[in-house]
Amino acid sequence: MKKYCIIFLIILTLNGCQTNTNISNNKTDIINKKVDSLLGIMTLDEKIGQMNQYNGFWDVTGPAPKNGDAKFKFNNLKKGLVGSMLNVRGVEEITALQKIAVEETRLGIPLIIGNDVIHGYKTLSPIPLAEAASWDLKEIENSARIAALEASAAGTNWTFAPMVDISRDARWGRVMEGAGEDPFLGSLIAAARVRGFQGDDLSKNHTIAATAKHFAGYGFSESGRDYNTVDVSKNTLYNVILPPFKATLDAGVRTFMNGFNELDGIPVTGSSFLQRDLLKGEWEFNGFVISDWGSIREMIPHGFARDGSHATELAIKAGSDMDMESHLYIKKIKELIEAKKLDIELVDDAVSRILRVKFELGLFDDPYKYLNAEREKEVLYHPDNQKGVLEMAKKSIVLLKNKTNLLPLKKENQTIALIGALANDNNSPLGNWRTNSDNNSAITVLEGMQAYPKNKLIYKRGADVNLNKGGVVKFHEKVIINENDKSGFSAAKSAAKNADVVVMVLGEDGFQSGEGRSRTSIGIPGVQQELLEEVYKVNKNIVLVLMNGRPLNINWADKNIPSIVEAW
Repeated sequence: MKKYCIIFLIILTLNGCQTNTNISNNKTDIINKKVDSLLGIMTLDEKIGQMNQYNGFWDVTGPAPKNGDAKFKFNNLKKGLVGSMLNVRGVEEITALQKIAVEETRLGIPLIIGNDVIHGYKTLSPIPLAEAASWDLKEIENSARIAALEASAAGTNWTFAPMVDISRDARWGRVMEGAGEDPFLGSLIAAARVRGFQGDDLSKNHTIAATAKHFAGYGFSESGRDYNTVDVSKNTLYNVILPPFKATLDAGVRTFMNGFNELDGIPVTGSSFLQRDLLKGEWEFNGFVISDWGSIREMIPHGFARDGSHATELAIKAGSDMDMESHLYIKKIKELIEAKKLDIELVDDAVSRILRVKFELGLFDDPYKYLNAEREKEVLYHPDNQKGVLEMAKKSIVLLKNKTNLLPLKKENQTIALIGALANDNNSPLGNWRTNSDNNSAITVLEGMQAYPKNKLIYKRGADVNLNKGGVVKFHEKVIINENDKSGFSAAKSAAKNADVVVMVLGEDGFQSGEGRSRTSIGIPGVQQELLEEVYKVNKNIVLVLMNGRPLNINWADKNIPSIVEAW
């Protein structure tokens, strides 16, 4: 029976591809006919399933879940009631999932696999804000291309990037994910990243679908507080916030993500103006819109939706096509249609959009095209990828000041005191949003400077930045900043006193910026500012190397330190 259904689907698809001389035979028309053919044989439940995205919920290489929420989701997967999954990584695990979707469901519709590929997959590039400081669109596009190469080799075919939110409040943690405050530069970089991820042919197995996020206004959260409300003028909306999103659309981006914030008193996930009228109407976007994590359900605490059913109704009517982790579409859409509160045409439109992107990715031609274990092994951490991101990193570093020409450092016959916990940290410099990569994989400043043995190098920690276990912060952990321990000051000052040059590597922990990482004060955190001032008392020949995910208040350093490097 299963094989019969798959063959029946193939026949319908092929029939849908037939065109006569009066019908355009371009690729878009062919895909639209395939979508219509498939939609015509789908049940309501199967349509709703395509609008449902689950986070990875069990070890797919192990036994099937036996109870609880995981069993419910697993059963839905086997019934064809899941259209996408996120945060599942690697060829082995994704193959196991795709086999269930393709070989065990009635219609065999493949999953689209999403992941946060923000600044690299295994091989990491600088954070996006750092890349923007390069002003080098070619390198930025190449950085995204490298990320797509690795992500696609590991089974991912869809990234939730680029984030194109313009932001002008450095207290907001997610400023590290964007291109800064200027909509012109932001628009150029947004388009470059889309081109890098998607290439010129989305059906190739080394390209992935990109997502323009967060539509729209998230970067203008009041006071820089993440998830806060947004209240801006029409001038700001149309001339600052929206241009980078329009640039991604013009570059061919295939998905948009809405967000957590309100805009003009309405949660953007429930904004018909943004999604239905502007994006899909005036801008004629024919891809699909995905909610942010749980943002459909979050319209309830916003006070905009009464309950889950109402939130579902509002989101679909507004134009949010896929539900990421609210678990509402799969439970509520059918009830709403049966109660005549929701028009089936809205569901058909959403499902058509999702299927269209899957066809464009070539997933119906070969659901396993991204799933080659040999390719995965070959591509991840490939030397060419390392070379490419190194070039991006070099161009991202900014020389802010070099008043007395301490830089460049000499390669020999120089006594250099290297100070700062971040100078010997191979984890924090990787930045946030790198859950696909490996901890402790950066080359430290100390290691880099040790490559010049003809200099005398003295390293002293000075003071810790964070006090988390092992100095490693996890994605959802609070960063515990060292506010009091100055026990290393004396040794640092002694090392600095007789040095020709002092290099101080100071700044933020890598997880002080990112989602949910807003700060009330944007100075150099903890006791590091005091360390800088104490070392300055014994040696003014200081090169300050900053590592940070946002602009910092460095007023004192600007007045006193002769050389400052922004290394991110």
